[in-house]
Amino acid sequence: MAKKNSQKLNTGSRAASQTTTNNASSAKNWLAPLAMAVMLGAAAAIYFYGDTLFGKSNSSSSSEPDMGLKEPIKMNIAQAVMVTVDLDFGRPATIAEAIQQIERGYQPDDGAGRTFAVLDAYGEMTPEGKLHMSMHVSSEKPGTGWLKFKKTGETLWRGRFGNPGDAPAGPKSLTIYMDNGAGGNYVLDGSRNPASALDASLQNSTQKLRDVWPDGSEREFTFIYSACGCPVKAKVRRVGEKTQRASDLPVMFPDDPAVVQVIANLMKW
Repeated sequence: MAKKNSQKLNTGSRAASQTTTNNASSAKNWLAPLAMAVMLGAAAAIYFYGDTLFGKSNSSSSSEPDMGLKEPIKMNIAQAVMVTVDLDFGRPATIAEAIQQIERGYQPDDGAGRTFAVLDAYGEMTPEGKLHMSMHVSSEKPGTGWLKFKKTGETLWRGRFGNPGDAPAGPKSLTIYMDNGAGGNYVLDGSRNPASALDASLQNSTQKLRDVWPDGSEREFTFIYSACGCPVKAKVRRVGEKTQRASDLPVMFPDDPAVVQVIANLMKW
């Protein structure tokens, strides 16, 4: 039997509207060798350069919006908050569509890059015909930021991250866990350049993931790629030499498309 990892991830509850999440403990880095094996260019750059290459994705160069008397949520660097909103598209809409209609605005204290990232998004239509959506937002560097609904121009949320002069969060790295069915997790080891997740060895073991994941069975995977160390979870089913998600939700790492591509290549999605 493979050695089971006894560490339990602090996932917390998916609370509504701006519930602050404590920093998760740092996970071991395994992205670099794996990214070089399965991706070219952009994916490898995630590890070597952190967010500097992708810092302006989906960003707004406009001034901070006027929110009237509403104060921004104050957060430390490398913390997370759940932002929950009801969006009226005038018709049924998906989370994948909605996340593309949310403008991310950044006003960093140092004038460069982004101040936060959306880690995941999920939700559903309400009986009233609105899309109830929750977004997991992680602060990355000092400054302010906001979320705006493009359809109406409404500013949905505003945050103040850290204080002027605070250090930004360090470079992020990807870590992947799979539940072992007994309350713990297997940790995938990417140091041996696996061609896929199934070929990845388990940390501190000679066994591979395929040895402990029966074909046709469903497992919960945890992906960590954030300044706060917060987990993003997805149900995944093994189908022969490939895997498939059991659901399209949550939408994972919409602000980091290169790491989404790395994960997709690993999982053979």
